[in-house]
Amino acid sequence: MIAANALAGLAAFAFVGSITPGPNNIMLTPSGLNFGFLRTIPHLFGIFAGFSLLLLASGLGVGAVFAAVPAAGTALKVAGALYMLWLAWRIATAGSPGEGGRTGGRPMTFWQAFAFQWVNPKAWVIALAAMALYVRPGHLVADVLVVTAVFALVNLPSVSTWAGFGHLLREFLREPGRVRAFNIVMALLLVASIVPMVL
Repeated sequence: MIAANALAGLAAFAFVGSITPGPNNIMLTPSGLNFGFLRTIPHLFGIFAGFSLLLLASGLGVGAVFAAVPAAGTALKVAGALYMLWLAWRIATAGSPGEGGRTGGRPMTFWQAFAFQWVNPKAWVIALAAMALYVRPGHLVADVLVVTAVFALVNLPSVSTWAGFGHLLREFLREPGRVRAFNIVMALLLVASIVPMVL
C-alpha cells in the first residue's frame, strides 16, 4: 500500500491536475452556460470514465509506447490540437442559452468526452506524471489501481465545479451579446491551452 504521506501528495496532485484550467475544464464552463448543468452531466461522466481508463492504460504500459516511438507522441499532439481547434470553433459559434446555437445546440456526449481524453495532451501529461511519481517498482498493479482510484475520487467533483460555474453564469449573462463574447473568450482560452502542450 502507498504510504499515507504519499497518498496525501497524490490526492493534492490529483486535485491540482483536475481543478486547474485545461481543455476539459475550459469546455465544461461554456457547456454549463449554454446547455445547463444537467445536460452537461454526460460530458462530465465521459471525462471521468475516459480519464480513468487512460490512467489505467498509461500505468499498465501504454505510456511506454510514447517513450519507445516518438512519432506516436507527435501524432497524438497533432490529432489533439486539431480536435481542440474544432471544439474551440464550436464553442465560439454557440448561441445563447436556450437559443440552440448556430452549430446544432448539443452538449458533448459521453462518448465524445470519453474519446477526447485519448487525444487530450494535458490528460496524458497528468496520467504519465502520476504513474511515474506514485507507482513503486514491484507494486505495479496495486499502485496503478490506487492512483486511478484517488484520481477518480477527486476528478469528478473537480471538473463538475467548472460546469457548475458555467451554469451559474446563465443568470448573469442573459443578453445574447454577453454570452457570445463569453463563448469567444472561452474558445480563445482553449486555443491558448494548446500551445504549451504542443510545444
